[in-house]
Amino acid sequence: MSADAALSRALISVSDKSGLAEFGRALAERGVEILSTGGSARALRETGVAVTEVSAHTGFPEIMDGRVKTLHPAIHGGILGRRDLEAHRQAMAEHAMAPIDLVVVNLYPFRETVASGAERETCIENIDIGGPALIRAAAKNHAFVTVVTDPADYGTVVADLQANGGATTADLRRRLAAAAYAHTAAYDSAIAHWMSTAEGEAFPVQLSLAGRRAELLRYGENPHQAAAFYLTEGGPIEPRPGVATARQLQGKALSYNNLNDTDAAYELVAEFDRPAIAIIKHANPCGVAVAETLLEAYERALASDPVSAYGGIIAANRPLDEAAAAEVAKLFSEVVIAPGVEETAARLLANKPNLRVLVTGAMPDPAAPGMTVRSLAGGLLLQNRDNGRVARGELKVVTKRQPSERELTDLVFAFQVAKHVKSNAIVYVRDEATVGIGAGQMSRVDSSRIAAFKGLQAAQAAGVATSRTEGSVVASDAFFPFADGLLAAAEAGATAVIQPGGSLRDDEVIEAADQAGLAMVFTGMRHFRH
Repeated sequence: MSADAALSRALISVSDKSGLAEFGRALAERGVEILSTGGSARALRETGVAVTEVSAHTGFPEIMDGRVKTLHPAIHGGILGRRDLEAHRQAMAEHAMAPIDLVVVNLYPFRETVASGAERETCIENIDIGGPALIRAAAKNHAFVTVVTDPADYGTVVADLQANGGATTADLRRRLAAAAYAHTAAYDSAIAHWMSTAEGEAFPVQLSLAGRRAELLRYGENPHQAAAFYLTEGGPIEPRPGVATARQLQGKALSYNNLNDTDAAYELVAEFDRPAIAIIKHANPCGVAVAETLLEAYERALASDPVSAYGGIIAANRPLDEAAAAEVAKLFSEVVIAPGVEETAARLLANKPNLRVLVTGAMPDPAAPGMTVRSLAGGLLLQNRDNGRVARGELKVVTKRQPSERELTDLVFAFQVAKHVKSNAIVYVRDEATVGIGAGQMSRVDSSRIAAFKGLQAAQAAGVATSRTEGSVVASDAFFPFADGLLAAAEAGATAVIQPGGSLRDDEVIEAADQAGLAMVFTGMRHFRH
């Protein structure tokens, strides 16, 4: 038999029955005999497609509540037999194994069952065994057998049959075989992760990651780098509201940098319960504020660093309303992301067709557990998501002067923002709005000075002589190893400091704070972000 001979027999056993009726009829019209089981057989018969039950084909009944039905030599011999080898053909003839040229299988809904909160026993019963065996067998013998695991490929297969006299091409079989192995790998990854998690293994000895390509991107961080965006499927990276779940209302396709920065912006704005806006550039915040309305929060966030905000990402933690959208539309931005966009706001933003507008439908929980993954040369770093939060009652006052109520509110806010700023991070805040941010410097003193400069620059842009950091509080993502960073903050006009503490020179830093008349609190928690 030629590798490109017309299909004579297909085995269909699917959980996802979308498109099955049309596909089954297309095969039947070409004279393809269809073997099937259970619900798939019933669904095909209901649409008038003739079906041979697998048990009739094998002469062996389904047993053990359907756990064993396709695991039979007559099935796997028909799939795995090489049509180009005489010994295989003789073995198939001797044991009455009819060749199976097409295998259409998708698997029990294991991930969906787990996500529904089902009991362990129900989840176990939704681990498919026969399906992966069929898929892998067909994919291995793709020189002769076509395997389909995604209903989206039905139309492609039918078109190939029509164009090639009832046969499929080797190119299509190879592509579908690769997709089939990816399908079973993702499925096994989800099962492995579920079982490891159930046993309390956050970091299993063998790590399995799986993802489905959402789109090919124009390029990566730079035009000479190719890139794609994947959605996680099982494994340690759990689904989370954000760029992965977003619906794009308008604008050009998102770039690699857009996706990265938008994720950073949305995770930051999710930290706050009150209406909040975060403006991000190169994964660092230019400005963050909370207020009674999104409009006020946006205006105060923009005032933090209006120069850097140009061409940035704007994230809101409330559905974007008309008033906020009217102001947002005045600034050139790459992306706006929010859990929703009011109809009037959407019409306003539509006047800027190049602006990408994303709606997620929900906010991520900043306190939820989860994992993050980063690639290294030849390896991966896996860690718990930084979901640490510090409440007022957990702060330890270490200076002679106690912070005021206003300072305490701003200190907690500043530390929440610092968590999302690249280290070394310094964040000045006044009235729950950033007024200066220093990010990603090798020296904490430099970060402090840059943040102070940003505050002065923003004041000058607003026509104000006094730096916006005057009368502010300051947050540091890690301890001050020396007093110089803290003194730089005092020179900028800060009146209170929040930092983790834990330096060998804490006593020197506390003494410097007392001499400068600062109030200082320790959190006992560090927020490095690299």
